[in-house]
Amino acid sequence: MGSITPAQRSLRYLRDQKYTAQVVERWNPYGRVRVDLFGFIDIVAISHFDGKIFGVQTTSIGNTSTRIKKILAIPEAKYWLQAGAKIYVHGWGKKGKTGKRKMWEVVVREITLSDFTI
Repeated sequence: MGSITPAQRSLRYLRDQKYTAQVVERWNPYGRVRVDLFGFIDIVAISHFDGKIFGVQTTSIGNTSTRIKKILAIPEAKYWLQAGAKIYVHGWGKKGKTGKRKMWEVVVREITLSDFTI
């Protein structure tokens, strides 16, 4: 059995918090690559609490800053925010005290319009 991907972890994390969430990235068999919605969204989620919709980019904790830079370079990300939706980056990594069992944890970073310099 293969390992659980960051997208699968984020999907479980969101559903555990009672969000309606769905993976929207797709596999391109010709290019043999995964293609994100608008170039930056792996998961779309809907909040039943405040009516917001948001996109999530998932990755390992070590790649979080790279993914944030990628998002900030994509015009559609800014349009997504201007339309009232939100963007979050989920960085997954194993954490724990020395000598103790390491557990998967997520660091959540929200991307806002103020992050864009243009």
